[in-house]
Amino acid sequence: MTERFRRGVARQQELGGAGPRRRAYDALADVAPDLSRLAVEFAYGDIHSRPGLDAAQRELVILGALITTGGVEPQLEAHIGSALAAGLAPRAVVEAIMQAIPYAGFPRVFAAMAIARRVFDDRNLLPLQ
Repeated sequence: MTERFRRGVARQQELGGAGPRRRAYDALADVAPDLSRLAVEFAYGDIHSRPGLDAAQRELVILGALITTGGVEPQLEAHIGSALAAGLAPRAVVEAIMQAIPYAGFPRVFAAMAIARRVFDDRNLLPLQ
């Protein structure tokens, strides 16, 4: 296990563990066994662990990127959970998703909000206060 991988796993643990990410990684292990290692090393060990932004700020950036990309529902679900674990309030997550309307459009924002609702419901955070 490389130092980059250890650093990435530690960062994932800070953000609530691998959870939904692990399912995505495991689903492709028979086709691309190195893919999850590379994702952990690069995305979490190298990029997410950099100084300059705290974990909550990074998760806001990631949410915006995922919403505008579209078609990345498992990643969006995982990062909404990570945003909550990083200390963002559910209302802040909702506002971040709403902020994407002018840039990503209503369909992608509605899809993202439905995923956020599911994450909030799974964590017994509904109704939002």
